[in-house]
Amino acid sequence: MATAPSSQASLLLQKQLKDLCKHPVDGFSAGLVNEDNIFEWNVTIIGPPDTLYEGGFFNAIMSFPEDYPCNPPIVRFTSEMWHPNVYADGKVCVSILHPPGDDPNGYELATERWNPVHTVESILLSIISMLSSPNDESPANVDAAKQWRESRDEFRKKVGRCVRKSQEML
Repeated sequence: MATAPSSQASLLLQKQLKDLCKHPVDGFSAGLVNEDNIFEWNVTIIGPPDTLYEGGFFNAIMSFPEDYPCNPPIVRFTSEMWHPNVYADGKVCVSILHPPGDDPNGYELATERWNPVHTVESILLSIISMLSSPNDESPANVDAAKQWRESRDEFRKKVGRCVRKSQEML
């Protein structure tokens, strides 16, 4: 019986991958890290136009739980990323990737957190939106948030280095 959620998750992820291949979405590309594992995706997020990240090609891994879509994937940038909502290890911190239900810390409403209606597409569009407008109220990277607030020029330079580095990795 334990394989039921996993096979449902697998079918859903296969469908979402097929849909993205048929109808690519501007701003990112996605595929499997390894053809034998539907639960690990390789994604490239293109730095959104008119943002500090414009021109960058940022790679990340999406790791889906066996009970997807009941619980959210973990998204971790493998490219260097300087952003208030990205931990030093690359893990993305946005509300829709937080487990469903009430926030134990009281920062987020349950409606802002994970909901099984989210898809790979909606998650990645949310991350692109995060790049466009950082939330420095409850940062994952306190140093980046502090620099964003207090020294925008230094922040801009550091992000510029990340963008250049991401272009060199192509």
